[in-house]
Amino acid sequence: MALLDTDLVRTSLRDRGYAYVPPPDHDVDYPAEVARLGPLLPQYAGELVRDIRPSLAFEDEEVTPYNTGELRPHTEWYEFPGLPPRYVALWAVRAAEGPGGETTLADGYALLASFSPEEREGLARTAYEWRTSPGRTPERVDRGVVRPVLRHHPDGAVLRFSTLDLRVRDELSARYVAEGLRFFARHHVAVKVETNGLLIWDNWRMLHSRTAFGDPRRHLRRALVGVRVGSPVG
Repeated sequence: MALLDTDLVRTSLRDRGYAYVPPPDHDVDYPAEVARLGPLLPQYAGELVRDIRPSLAFEDEEVTPYNTGELRPHTEWYEFPGLPPRYVALWAVRAAEGPGGETTLADGYALLASFSPEEREGLARTAYEWRTSPGRTPERVDRGVVRPVLRHHPDGAVLRFSTLDLRVRDELSARYVAEGLRFFARHHVAVKVETNGLLIWDNWRMLHSRTAFGDPRRHLRRALVGVRVGSPVG
């Protein structure tokens, strides 16, 4: 039995930028279901599905998905060349018990609306450096790219955001980060993915983060979904 009503999910993604599917009453092949939205993309170690859970290799004070600490607002894959994943899908093998562990989301397109047309043109025209610390993943990935904040694609605007890894070098980029933090604090929604529940969001549009939690048994799995074959890359 299929889990995803893809028409309903796509409507939710279009209208609010994310969709949440509560735990079903039957077993589901999550990777196969998510792949109905688009091709699954290889992640850091080449895997199509990645485990996201606390690791003893990371202190909770570090900014990484692989501990129990809070994350900062960002989009996914901003530091890689080419087109970022269209969607991010998370499902919970085991949700965190007790408070915390919510995925938080805010609409980056609404953030962009607070900038003037001239400023948005500048965000699309000016190439900035994005670079991650090699200490944030078990693979110690060290990646960097030079890209604008905003790029245009036939399927929609592609937004990149990071409070840590965008190398601010002018007034516009400094304002973009500062306004993004303020906007996220005021307008984010929090979704706690239940065990066997599924959360999908539009990575070109939504900023996301995570609240801190105390349960080290929390275990999510992540898939990155690309655009269909034939869509241009950039």
